[in-house]
Parts: sequence; C-alpha cells; structure tokens
Amino acid sequence: MQRTLAMKIRTTLVLSLALLGMAACGGGDDVDDTAQPQVIAHRGASGFLPEHTLAGYELAVKMGADFIEPDLQISKDGVLVAIHDDTLQRTTNVASLFAQRNGGYKVADFTLAEIKTLTVLPTGTGKTSYPGFTPSAADPFKVPTFQEVVSLVQTQSSATGRRVGLYPEAKQADPVMEDGILKTLTQNSYGPQSKVFIQSFSDATLRSLRNKEIAQNNKMPLILLGAAVTDKDGVASVGVISGASVKVVTLKDVASFAEGVGLVINTAAYPITKDYITQVHAAGLKVHGWTFAQADATLSAAEYRKYLDMGMDGMFANYPDLGVAARNNFVKAK
Repeated sequence: MQRTLAMKIRTTLVLSLALLGMAACGGGDDVDDTAQPQVIAHRGASGFLPEHTLAGYELAVKMGADFIEPDLQISKDGVLVAIHDDTLQRTTNVASLFAQRNGGYKVADFTLAEIKTLTVLPTGTGKTSYPGFTPSAADPFKVPTFQEVVSLVQTQSSATGRRVGLYPEAKQADPVMEDGILKTLTQNSYGPQSKVFIQSFSDATLRSLRNKEIAQNNKMPLILLGAAVTDKDGVASVGVISGASVKVVTLKDVASFAEGVGLVINTAAYPITKDYITQVHAAGLKVHGWTFAQADATLSAAEYRKYLDMGMDGMFANYPDLGVAARNNFVKAK
C-alpha cells in the first residue's frame, strides 16, 4: 500500500514538473518520441533572450523544447552562421562598430572574424537575461557558427539525457548553402534516423538537397515552408511564397522530395483546417506550423490547442515553455 502511494506521488510530481517548465528552467518531459507533437524553439527561446544565440538555444532546451531552429546565412569567407536576416543591423550592434559596406550591413560582406566581434541584441520581448538561468557558453550572445550550434545540441543532449533535435533553415537558395549544411551534418554523424529536419522556403533548394542526399546515401528529412492552399474543390496543396507571388505545389509533388510542410498559421488568406491536415497526412507528410508567438499563457494555450486538435505535428514557438506546457497537456488529455 505504501509503495503504491509512493509511486502515485512520484508520478504526480513528475507530471507537475513537466508542466511547470519555466519556473525551474527545466520544463517538459524527456519523452523522445517524435510521434507526439513536437515543440520547435523558433530562433531559440526568442521571446526571452536574443534570437539565434547559444544562450537562447540553451534556454529553449532547458524549457523542454524538442528542437532548436538555427536560420543560416553565409559569411564573406564561406562560413555558415546562425542569423535570420541577410543583414546584421536588426539583431546586432554592427552599426556602432563598423561603417556600412555597399550600402548596408550584409552578412555576406563580413568575415567570420568580423562577425565574431559583434554582440547579438534582444528584440521584441527579449531581454539580456532570464531568471535563474546562466548560459554555459563562454560567449553566449555572439553570432554562432552552425558548427557551434550543432556542438551545443550534442552537449545539451548529453546533459539532459534526451535527444535534442536540430532544425536548420537554408535562408539562401544557394548550392554553397546546401553543401555547407549537408557537410556539417554529415561530419557530425547526422543521418536518416537522426532527430533533424532541414527546411527551406525554396522548393528548388529542397529538390537539390534531396538529390545530393541520395548521391551521398544520407537521406535526412526535408520540410517545405509555405502556406496552406485549398482549391475550389477542397484539394489541398502548398503555396511556396516568393515575394508577392505564390507558386502552388501539389502534395504529391512535395512528397516526392520532402517529408513535411511548414505552414504559416493564423492567416485568413491561407487557413489551416483539420481537413487540410488530414490530406497532408494522407500524402505521407508531417505538418508543422509557424509562428506561435502569443506571450499570454491563456491565449497561447488556446492557440496551441486549436492546431493540436486539428492534428498538427509540430509548432514553432517563440516561448518554448508555453509550447511544451500546451503539448504536454494535450498529450495527457488524450
């Protein structure tokens, strides 16, 4: 009787800790089951700390995120670095340290050594610290290389006892970008069974990546980013967004070179419905949504539940703690 009671108490405590996440910077369960909905830390814990920094990625892991997402750009000397924009101005102090080059502060105009002198600044609701959290990296707010992000993921996987996923985005439709991503992942022993997705808004980039993966006998999962498009007959497809234009790609075509789609949420022009997700699943594809950016816990929970009830497989979250809590509540209620 006492043993049974003790086991019940222990189970209750484990569930409580999983849902409290943020309070101890260690939220989320350690289930490494990609069959359940996945929480993808959008640019790291970007709602709390400067985006695309080792500190932001690490905090996201502590909060229980299943994946961290590094957007990738290429430096002047050909090194992949984690930063969203193709310029340095919005997220770093580059303007105070360097004069503009060619009319701007393009990442491609700066060497890695120059980029490493910069500090990444908080944007939006982000701050330079988070209560109770001390980053383990020596330079937690510098622009990291892709290799540094991979190394952090591997270190955090060992430290937490669970596999932390990696979800890089090729921000440039460039063969050099494709080769750099594949080379880095391969050198770090990533393969078909690894917890990794490579994403892009360019279907041409993903088609090229798939051909290169096949040639290298290392077929890692790919995700096409875009919008949910449904025609007048209710047939679902993917809208590949390029500037002001949208190219429609059929689900059958997407399934020929990718394992899933990443769709913009909460847009009236391209609504995601349960029927849409059902059709995507029927095509053998996963559905991930971007971006879950509600900071209010109540509003956030309702937003997550809306898409989880439709069958969404993964959510890009600015506040990973809220995403983990919503996912855990959803799984627990099933």
